[in-house]
Amino acid sequence: MAPIPGSGLAKGLAVTLRTMTRKHVTEQYPDAQPELPPRTRGVIGLFEENCTVCMLCARECPDWCIYIDSHKETVPPAAPGGRERSRNVLDRFAIDFSLCMYCGICIEVCPFDALFWSPEFEYAETDIRELTHERDKLREWMWTVPAPPALDAAAEEPKEIAAARKTAEKLAAAQAEPGEATS
Repeated sequence: MAPIPGSGLAKGLAVTLRTMTRKHVTEQYPDAQPELPPRTRGVIGLFEENCTVCMLCARECPDWCIYIDSHKETVPPAAPGGRERSRNVLDRFAIDFSLCMYCGICIEVCPFDALFWSPEFEYAETDIRELTHERDKLREWMWTVPAPPALDAAAEEPKEIAAARKTAEKLAAAQAEPGEATS
C-alpha cells in the first residue's frame, strides 16, 4: 500500500506543534544559578594538611596535569635520645585544568584524603595559561566540598570500630574489678 502524499509533512508539523506547546526549561544561567546534583564533579579541591607529598596523584594522572614541588625538612626528636626525622614539606601544588580530563584518578589514589571533588564550575579564564590553579585557589575550592552522605542507620558497625569498642570495654571492666575488691 502506498503512503498518502504529504503524510510525512503532516507528522513533522504535528511534532513541531507539540514541541511549541510544551513549557520551556531554559534557565537564564548568569541570572539564575542552576541546581546541581549533590555530588557534582566540578573542580578538584586540595586539603593541604593531609597532603604528604607522596606524589601518587601526579604519577597516576594520565594527562600529567598535576605539578608538585617540595623540600625535605628535619624534625627534632619527639623524645629525648630519639633520632631526628625528615619529612616532605609542600612548596607547590598546582593543577592545569586546561589539560585535566576530570577522570578523578588522582582523587581515588590519594591515600591520605587530600583531594576532593568540589561542585564549583565557574572558573573560566580568557587566557588558557591562567587555567593552572595553584594551591591557594585549590584550598578555596576545598571549603565548597559537600559533606559525605550520612551513614545508613541500619548498616552493620565497621569491624575496626567494633574491635576498638570491645577493647575499651575490656579495659574498663579490668579497671573496675580491682576497685570493687578493695572496697
